[in-house]
Amino acid sequence: MPNLIYVSREKNKASPHHFKAGALNALLRVSGCMTNAPIILTLDCDSCSNDPETPLRAMCYLSDPETRPQLAYVQFPQIFRGINKSDIYNAEFKRLYQINVMGFDGLSGPNYLGTGCFFQRRAFYGSPSSLASPEIPELAPDYIVDKPIQSQSVLAKAHQVATCNYESRSNWGSKIGFRYGSLSEDYHTGFRMQCEGWKSIFCDPDRPAFLGDVPITLNDALNQQKRWSIGLLEVGFSKYSPATFGVKAIGLLMGLAYAQSAFWAIWSIPITTYAFLPQLALLNKVYIFPKVSEPWFFLYAFLFLGAYGQDFLDFILAGGSIQRWWSDQRFWIIRGISSYVFGSVEFFLKFLGISAFGFNVTSKVVDHEQSKRYGQGIFEFGVHSPMFVTLTAAAIINLISFSQGLVEVFRGNNLEGLFVQMFISGFAVVNSWPIYEAIAWRKDKGKMPIKTSIIATLLAGTLYTVSCFVFL
Repeated sequence: MPNLIYVSREKNKASPHHFKAGALNALLRVSGCMTNAPIILTLDCDSCSNDPETPLRAMCYLSDPETRPQLAYVQFPQIFRGINKSDIYNAEFKRLYQINVMGFDGLSGPNYLGTGCFFQRRAFYGSPSSLASPEIPELAPDYIVDKPIQSQSVLAKAHQVATCNYESRSNWGSKIGFRYGSLSEDYHTGFRMQCEGWKSIFCDPDRPAFLGDVPITLNDALNQQKRWSIGLLEVGFSKYSPATFGVKAIGLLMGLAYAQSAFWAIWSIPITTYAFLPQLALLNKVYIFPKVSEPWFFLYAFLFLGAYGQDFLDFILAGGSIQRWWSDQRFWIIRGISSYVFGSVEFFLKFLGISAFGFNVTSKVVDHEQSKRYGQGIFEFGVHSPMFVTLTAAAIINLISFSQGLVEVFRGNNLEGLFVQMFISGFAVVNSWPIYEAIAWRKDKGKMPIKTSIIATLLAGTLYTVSCFVFL
């Protein structure tokens, strides 16, 4: 490794630093002044190389004269080390990092995943057919550096391009480099590159190219998902929305493929509705679904079994286990009533100019006791979080609702009218078992905080009181 340069960029409160995208652009400029190497690898600080052959695999594509003119990057899948057997927080994210990208690869290529990606430097400077020239010639992708890194002129230029106000009134972040305007800079940058006409390739060798770390507490996992939700919504509701701009620029299929990610957080609406509404109706003895003997019941059964059946097959055929699939579907529900809800609320508050949000880095610091519990497949709560309040309130309401349904059945009421609502409540109760354990039985430091349980109970009681007036 002939040159290992550590870059610490200048920051100033008077100049926006644009979080991770800003840091990557500073690295792009500094490396341009020092070597201007044509190939760039982006790798998260908690990731490491797992295969010395990886650069050769990437160069096979990047050096191919047939693919090179339009090839922006070669993306390797994100593979993680240290995941427990059941993957309780769905850290593997098999659908995002392995399944969906294969579908993208069959069209114009995978989306950029933020790490494990080899770029052509040229791809950061406009479309394949139109070069977006930088403000100084030393940053042009075809510039040849003819001085050693240690020379005073090179070091002076590197310091200049890393200053906090260098990007003022420039095209950095809009037409050049990693794109600004979203906390999910990886998604935004890859999407914009493909809209400019660039292609990408998904390379998935048998031996993982890189290995990364995962969050081992529920709070860290949900905060990471909340940040992603905000960043994706920022793109989805911008002038570069995949549903409008994307469909026009890269076609219907690719546009919709990107759009389904951009609007992920909107899933909070149906998930939260199904987590509370049928249960509150059941508690008020209001039956809102068809009876088992009615034809409409089979439509609900078909939709549920069809959706879960397809999801299960996709997961298993991609090499997943039944145990991890169960954790995957459970965490999808957990995200829907926690990180997706709070991410959506934060985004729309900022959108309306009411508040602003920052960039919270996902903690990967390992605590011995937390690591031990994570290895045993035990959910880590431990600290109070508003996202735990909605989860706990949903768990309480579903448990009481299911119990109420059982009481009605034992009293001789017809199960036909109760069945769908009881099934939804029972399904939620099974998925909420780790929450009940954390509230009632656990004594370790990862149990549910008493403050969270009390607030969630009050919230559940408030929702029930309100529902009594609604269902009168």
